[in-house]
Amino acid sequence: MKAIDFIHDTTFDMLPKHTIHEAIRCLVDTLGVAVGGSQTQLSVIIHNHVARQFGGDDATLWQDGRCVSAAGAALANGMTIDALDAHDGHKLTKGHVGCGVVPGLIALMQAEGIYDPKELLTSIVIGYEIGTRSGISLHSSACDYHTSGAWIALATAALGSRQLGLSKDQTREALGIAEYHGPRSQMMRCIDAPTMVKDGSGWGAMAGISAAYLAKDGFTGAPAITLESPDLASYWNDLGQNWYVTQQYIKLYPVCRWAQPAVEAVLALVQKHYLSMGQVSHIKVETFHEAKRLTSIPTNTEQAQYSLPFSVAAALVRGTIGIKEVTDDGLNDAQIMDMAKRVEIVETDAFNAAFPAQRFARAHLYLTDGNILTSDVTEAQGDPENKVSDDVIWDKYRQLTSPILGQERSNLIISTIRGIEQHSTVDGLFKLISEPI
Repeated sequence: MKAIDFIHDTTFDMLPKHTIHEAIRCLVDTLGVAVGGSQTQLSVIIHNHVARQFGGDDATLWQDGRCVSAAGAALANGMTIDALDAHDGHKLTKGHVGCGVVPGLIALMQAEGIYDPKELLTSIVIGYEIGTRSGISLHSSACDYHTSGAWIALATAALGSRQLGLSKDQTREALGIAEYHGPRSQMMRCIDAPTMVKDGSGWGAMAGISAAYLAKDGFTGAPAITLESPDLASYWNDLGQNWYVTQQYIKLYPVCRWAQPAVEAVLALVQKHYLSMGQVSHIKVETFHEAKRLTSIPTNTEQAQYSLPFSVAAALVRGTIGIKEVTDDGLNDAQIMDMAKRVEIVETDAFNAAFPAQRFARAHLYLTDGNILTSDVTEAQGDPENKVSDDVIWDKYRQLTSPILGQERSNLIISTIRGIEQHSTVDGLFKLISEPI
């Protein structure tokens, strides 16, 4: 099977240089989000749970230092990334591959004593390719919109098969186990009622790693439909030629990507017309159906990150959205909460038709003087068609990490990643991200 050959036979020297650079960008971005997410209650709960229930000394919990099994580390570190909705993603998967691939891969490499930086970068690229294609395949073949964990399970099973040195027959079993046991959770349930289950990413990473270890022991799995169905072959035909790792978007704000076009539209009007919050009476947002479902007036960070009214209000009041805005500081801001209640959302046929390849919003600001200001049709920054620069990603990383890790440790991590191709080992990087805060 072409995908299995790609998993095992791809080497660093075979990869185009731009894919390696994208792997570095994705690694910096994902580890930055992990640091930010470590401050959430979700992260504290899952770290303590894994320390109790997933004993072992194979891998480490990031920003924590405790040793656990590889599957447990993937679960906790993956859910920690997912705890702060600022990670990269892909439009057609409607989800996020990096938040499972990066923690799953690092846990596997720690467990198997593999510290080759070229292998780290090669496997990141492989994980993004298998994960993204699996996600697109799943959405085209299943009636429900499933969380990222459903297809991240296949990506981490692929990486587990590679790091464990499984045969190609064993790899096929691992992928089948992962698809069968992966969390096919319905994403819109969490959109309508946001809680800590979020995008299922950590659970998918855990399922995939477990699948690889099971296959190594001789466990068998049902064939993975998303990889083997003839009806889905078109999604795999250009594997190794069309690189999905280069087609991920980067988020500038820690809220659902579906809310970000509306945020950008409002901020553009504020900047163009030099508006203050007090000049705005209420806001009307035109967008697509899925974004219209982001309606909650939040009482916790999970709800805040999945709330379009709150996101728009926070951007208007604070001029941006950062960790403070989606945690207690923003949730206790009476001005933000009051404005969130004055946001109206409507869907339009044109924006629905464009989704998911394009996510549009248009904002109308109703001013206290009776005027109405209307934005252009807006997409969020960071899409692959209009990539943000490296400096934007490095700045985002530092904004997320420096207040938590301190400037010295934050800079040491990013400088290590940016120069990773010149290093002989990534053991130092793994230790840096694992040290307790």
